Amino acid sequence: MTSLKKICLGLLFCCTISLNGYAQDSTNTEELTFTEIKPEAVDSAIKATDTVAKIAVPVPAANQKTIAQPKEEHKTLWGIFIAGFVGGLAALLMPCIFPMLPLTVSFFTKGSEKGRAFRRAALYGFFIILIYVVLGLLVTVIFGADALNSLSTNGIFNFFFFLLLVFFAASFLGAFEITLPSSWVNKMDANSDKGGIAGLFFMAGTLALVSFSCTGPIIGTLLVQAATTGALLGPAIGMFGFSLALAIPFALFALFPSAMNKLPKSGGWLNSVKVVLGFLELAFALKFLSNVDLAYHWEWFDREIFLSLWIVIFGMMGIYLLGKLKFSHDSPLAFISVPRLFLATIVLSFTIYLIPGMWGAPLRSVSAFLPPQETQDFDLYTAGLLAGKQTSTNDGPHKYADKFHAPLKLNAYFDYSEGLTAAKKQNKPVLIDFTGHACVNCRKMEANVWPDKDVYKMINDDYILIQLYVDDKSELALDDVVTTPEGRKLNTIGKKWSDLQARKFQSNSQPFYVLLDPKTEALLTQPQGADYEVTNYKKFLESGLNAFHKK
Repeated sequence: MTSLKKICLGLLFCCTISLNGYAQDSTNTEELTFTEIKPEAVDSAIKATDTVAKIAVPVPAANQKTIAQPKEEHKTLWGIFIAGFVGGLAALLMPCIFPMLPLTVSFFTKGSEKGRAFRRAALYGFFIILIYVVLGLLVTVIFGADALNSLSTNGIFNFFFFLLLVFFAASFLGAFEITLPSSWVNKMDANSDKGGIAGLFFMAGTLALVSFSCTGPIIGTLLVQAATTGALLGPAIGMFGFSLALAIPFALFALFPSAMNKLPKSGGWLNSVKVVLGFLELAFALKFLSNVDLAYHWEWFDREIFLSLWIVIFGMMGIYLLGKLKFSHDSPLAFISVPRLFLATIVLSFTIYLIPGMWGAPLRSVSAFLPPQETQDFDLYTAGLLAGKQTSTNDGPHKYADKFHAPLKLNAYFDYSEGLTAAKKQNKPVLIDFTGHACVNCRKMEANVWPDKDVYKMINDDYILIQLYVDDKSELALDDVVTTPEGRKLNTIGKKWSDLQARKFQSNSQPFYVLLDPKTEALLTQPQGADYEVTNYKKFLESGLNAFHKK
């Protein structure tokens, strides 16, 4: 097996991180229109309705600043691009594309000088990129920016995405093939014979159609995840990364045709790539099902069930890589290659790493994708973590406490007004945590930063914690329904707190941490999002305490 093949196989395990790892802050605008809100406009709106006055007390003018987060959006788009690029590299190893690589390149180089062959291949690659980027833009045009923002928390869409990814996984595992109508392929192939620029364009289109049975699940997964980040250009950026990885080899091999001899030969290993990706698709699909379970409080898909399914899925992947599990379309495996053995070792080691999570181990490297620790029925970790630590005295049942559970058994409030009242009574500053069930970065902060002894002590002893879930689908009681100045009814808990975050703090990303003086509701320091450096988050909390005690 050549070094190129070893590198390609090594990319497979990275796919699960790349497809998930760029999942950024959960967003949920729920049809909000973001405009600059003048304090006097808010004042008049508050007078118009008591329900809004309960939660929409304006921040003083000195603090009324737009809290933009361009860096986070920039990171999101970069993450989407990288995930798309890795997905494109994985697609190159599909049985529908890899064998076409030498055939297509030989078409460009046959009877042509080197420069002309490269130009034709480069133009061919450009058309591949153009086709896929247009596909990404169509997703944005069809759904629209507001719809993309709401996809990440919409229960129907999340459940649909779960079923869609299971469908893709079944295709990769060999249950069936996703194919487009043969008439489309034939018509595109016939047009590719025209020659010239038009012929190259139709050749690129033919590649996209013929390879759809292999690339469709990868493209579908990428578009789903890019759309659910809420980034307007997410689908287009993802498709650009995907198509760029797909197009580069055609141009490079046309420039250096002798390098084609170093490519590994087609064979059964290409199908193994599909099967491994099928297992990854199946594992990834469970995250969407978990989002629905949490948002609608079904409370049956808890952390143990999620982990048990992951352990089985990755365990079967490892067994498959060792050749002990076979599918009907697999080629006979006479021996295990060294790269395949290494990959099996990594997968099985990851499987063993997951097992302690069944007893509450935090599994910090994947904590962002797991259901919250509070859903764990048998949790030895939290009990041990809090041994010897004094938790805040719970001053009776809190509003919505039957629906939400604070991490690390903190004494959190889940209603803005109730939390402010408690803070005034105890003369403590407020830490507002705008969070969400589908927010992977929220879970990562709660698992990696909040357990630090100094951070935990400040949140527990020095602040009043208010956790507001912006994506919860629970219906509000009639008395709690909010009417916005535009006349819209906010009838769920998530819509109420999402509206509060957008209007009062001009932000719609989660996690979003706000430190307030409960008496004046003035900002104690600039709010911030996720920061996984414990020292930075500690300084953030300390700056709020210093500002509060100086008043």
